Amino acid sequence: MKLRTHSDKWQVTSGTKTRHARSVISRHSSRATRHASAFTLIELILILALLVIITSLAAPGMANFIRGRALDSESRRLFALMHGAQSRAVSEGMPMVVWVDQKQDAYGLSEETPGKTGDPKSEDLTVDSTLQISVLNAGMGTPTTFKNLPAIRFLPDGTVDENSPQTVQLTDSAGFMRWLLLNKLRTGYEISDSKPN
Repeated sequence: MKLRTHSDKWQVTSGTKTRHARSVISRHSSRATRHASAFTLIELILILALLVIITSLAAPGMANFIRGRALDSESRRLFALMHGAQSRAVSEGMPMVVWVDQKQDAYGLSEETPGKTGDPKSEDLTVDSTLQISVLNAGMGTPTTFKNLPAIRFLPDGTVDENSPQTVQLTDSAGFMRWLLLNKLRTGYEISDSKPN
């Protein structure tokens, strides 16, 4: 019977030598496997250093992504509130207002003329702490207000009052902006990334 290793040729004639040769070969190959599959401490430190460098390069981009998500999320929330006000105006047959408090960075929804007990379905929301809200382009006549705050008035037919603001602007701390613009038919607002004319 012949046994071969990587470096030498072994010829074994007795059974004892065959077992001994196999054990030597198996021990030799297991050591090689152990050494090939292990990492040294220096290799691990180098990999960790590379991960730190890559993370530090990606962090500013992630911050902008998160900031953009806050702006996008807040504009959608305001849009949903406007849509809810429009739906309530139509279903309840009375005007609803979405008011904007620019100083407190808050906005909300309420009946235009709530009863003695108030509006149980009214909503008061606060803008994300990294954002500011402002009302631009007041309506054609006397601006619509609610409790001395600029307001968007939704009529029972589903349209927006002509004296309501045409644009609501959301701005983040880096100066990026998102606008909610009154559409041409005055049936609601649309979210826009581009500055209005």
